[in-house]
Parts: sequence; C-alpha cells; structure tokens
Amino acid sequence: MASIPHLTRRLLLATTLACVAGTTLAQASDYPSRPVTVVVPFAPGGSVDSAARLALQALSERLKQPFVVENVAGASGTIGSQRVARAAPDGYTLLFAVASPINVAPVVKPSIVRYDALKDFAPVATVASSPFVLIGSPRLAAPATADVIAMARQSPGKLNYGTDGVGTSMHLTAEIIKLSAGIDVVHVPYKNGPQVLTEVSSGLIELAVMPVTLAQPFIKDGKVKAYGVTSRQRWPSLPDVPALAETPALKTVDVDSWYGLLAPAGTDAAIVARLAGAVREALKDPGLVEKMGTAGLKPMVIERAEFAALLKLERETLAAAVKAAGIQPE
Repeated sequence: MASIPHLTRRLLLATTLACVAGTTLAQASDYPSRPVTVVVPFAPGGSVDSAARLALQALSERLKQPFVVENVAGASGTIGSQRVARAAPDGYTLLFAVASPINVAPVVKPSIVRYDALKDFAPVATVASSPFVLIGSPRLAAPATADVIAMARQSPGKLNYGTDGVGTSMHLTAEIIKLSAGIDVVHVPYKNGPQVLTEVSSGLIELAVMPVTLAQPFIKDGKVKAYGVTSRQRWPSLPDVPALAETPALKTVDVDSWYGLLAPAGTDAAIVARLAGAVREALKDPGLVEKMGTAGLKPMVIERAEFAALLKLERETLAAAVKAAGIQPE
C-alpha cells in the first residue's frame, strides 16, 4: 500500500474528527426525536414514581417529546436499574431513581446487584430531595419519639418496623435511627411502601420509616402517627411534625433522599447536557415548584459531574454507616 504523506494524514484526521463532531452536535440538537422511556425501578404509586411523573411531565413539555414512565420493580430497585445499565446509550432509555439501587443495595445487599452503579451510569441531574419520616400505628401507646425509644429500651426486640424491603434507603435509614438511639427493633420487609402504610395504619405493624412524599397523606388524615422527619430541620409540608434530631437521643440524625435522572454510561455528553439543562429550566417553573412542595419534595438541581461526585461521596458515607451499624452485607 502506498504511504500517505504526513500532512495529508493530518488533514484526513482533522476532517474525520470535524465530521464526527458535526454529527454529534446534530444528534444532540435533534434530541429527542421520538418518545423517551424512563424506567422507574419501583412499583406505581410509590414516592419515586410520583416524583418521576411530576418531573417528566415538565421535561416532556420542554423537549416536545413524551417521557414515558415504565415501572420495573423488584430487588430493591436493582432489576429496573440493571435494565437501564445495559440499554443502548442513545438517550432513549433513562433511569429515574433514588439511592436504593444506586448506593444502598450495592453496600447492603451486593449479591443482588448486577452492575457497577458508579461506572455503568452517566448521572444527568437530581430533581428534588425529601426526607423520610418515622411513623407509628395509631394503637401504639407512645405519644412522642422519646416514648418510642423508652419503650424499645424497656423491651428489646418487641417492637417492629416496616420498610419497602432489605437493602433499600428506608431500611438503612431505619438502621441509622436504631443505631443512634441504641435500640433493638425488628425489621419487617415488604414489597413496597404503600403496603407498609396500610399495615401500619391497621396496626399490623407498629412502626415504619417512609418517604415524606408517600406518608404525608396518611399523616394528615390521622391514619398514622408521625414521630419525626429525618431532616435536620422540620419539613415545610409537615410543619407540625418535629425533626427526629429534636429528640436528644437522635440529635445526630440528618438524612435526606435525592431523586434524580441517570442515563446509561457512554451516552453522548451533549445529550446528557441537554437533559440536564431541561431539568434546570423545568425547576424554574413556579407551578412545578408548587406541585413538588405539596407532594413533600424540595426542588434540587445538581448536574452531571457534581451529581457524580455526590454519588461517590454518598457511597463512602453509606458504607461507613453500614459498618458502624454492624449490618452484614448479603
């Protein structure tokens, strides 16, 4: 084969790179040109599903294509997350998630995880944050958090609490509360949050740790007792519910949950940037902000590299908490 002169090779390379860059920019500017599937790795009607539908409706309006929720529940959110991790990185299959499948399950229950969450996803942006809330059955003879702690200390292992499964954010948050208070309360895992709420309100289980977004209708209707939110300060949508940190034994408790959008790793950076920009603009809409506030969510935008850094720090923090609590990974 005849050799190509050095300058000619450089010109060919420059031309090729320019064509590739031009194609990439064109693809990003045309994106999305068809409906986008957004996997919510939890059951319909839960807190993540509700937050996703609020945010994705706003994205659909701004990007002029449907962002369609597909609920793929199971295994602490890891089944749906795995599907997205293995999807084509073209921007048309995304994940709307919380910490459970991204950072909690890999630390608490690594045997069920079939992806590397810190490598197999391209973080797009968070859309909101919200704390959890410790709730109790109306039949439980404990009017305040301090009374629950006293009851648990008097009878170790007698009280129980429900969450949406082993290796979820709710499970780990409950374990943090137990560790902080120095109490022994038995975990009863369920398949989803709405099921837990029904069981607590009927008195079949005594306590639960639930997302504010899911529990607050039951709290406001008096169907369950609200002992305290896990945020450092009281939460705007439940102003009469104390922060758990107001109880001396739980003064260090400070847990909020992020809700965010992720893409498969390898998704074009320009597409990720376009999605992040759309999230940022959507959250400037007073109407959306009001709807989120009513649902117990606080709008929060952390984009791309900063979101990735948040996930890395969260993984390290959760791993330390699991070790301190003596939780044995499964």
